[in-house]
Amino acid sequence: MLQASSVAMASCLAPSLKGQLSQSSMKPDYVAKGPIRHSVMGWCFNPMSPAELARQGKQMGLSAIEGIPVSAYAEVKAMGLNISLVSGGHGFAQGPCNPAYTDQVVVGLTKAIDLASSVGANKVITFTGMRYEGMDDEAAVQLCLNTWKKVLLHAERKKVTLVLEHLNSRDGSHPMKGHPGYFGDHVDFCIQLVESLASPYFKLLFDIYHVSVMHGDVIRRIRRYHPLIGHYHTAGNPGRGELDDNQEINYPAIMREILRTGYEGYVAHEFIPTWKDPLQSLRHGIQVCDQQL
Repeated sequence: MLQASSVAMASCLAPSLKGQLSQSSMKPDYVAKGPIRHSVMGWCFNPMSPAELARQGKQMGLSAIEGIPVSAYAEVKAMGLNISLVSGGHGFAQGPCNPAYTDQVVVGLTKAIDLASSVGANKVITFTGMRYEGMDDEAAVQLCLNTWKKVLLHAERKKVTLVLEHLNSRDGSHPMKGHPGYFGDHVDFCIQLVESLASPYFKLLFDIYHVSVMHGDVIRRIRRYHPLIGHYHTAGNPGRGELDDNQEINYPAIMREILRTGYEGYVAHEFIPTWKDPLQSLRHGIQVCDQQL
């Protein structure tokens, strides 16, 4: 009986395990074949230069790049890559929930909207900011909304969408694997903020890794919230590493669901490479996501 149960369990697990390619099973010359529009987050591949990452990424079939210095924009665009996301000019710590940063957020987002428009990008990232001593949650919500409203009309004129990123507050092991104290650490709450603004130019940045860490139930949330999602990020959970068989997120199934919603934007790979060859880990991530076909 136990032997039969083991065989049955193995057969049930096999389909999901096959979806996540191991390092040894990837194709070393794989090139993105669509319909997913792949992008990559530049900071994850430091100290590699943006130009080198863009050059190598272009050969893998990347459509865009983000998270690189503005000074590198012209060079990577000359290679045929788009800028998929522009920094909002304020970090995840100095956000609009704190009145001390209201002016900084307004100025930063306004400049970022202008920059995005000038380089043919249509997304600018924004954050809620971190909790602070004595903070009143209801007042912080209203301040966030009021601050974003100050730049939304400008964004609408420029046809640039602000995307609010939800971040996990659970992982304190690394400054970029989690953000303890982040105000917008619940994705359903961030959706409520998006709904409150009721603008087609303000949406959610759905980071699959952060949602997985905080909540799980990723596909159900994509099905429910997809009209309000403006951008996607990937990474493996746990560890924010590669999308391989050492982590728990079923990326082929998630990509299949994203495509079912009709999403035509970018999916940006924002994992921290752990493999000996970071570029092969990027090529692997592209291939994993393309397994939905």
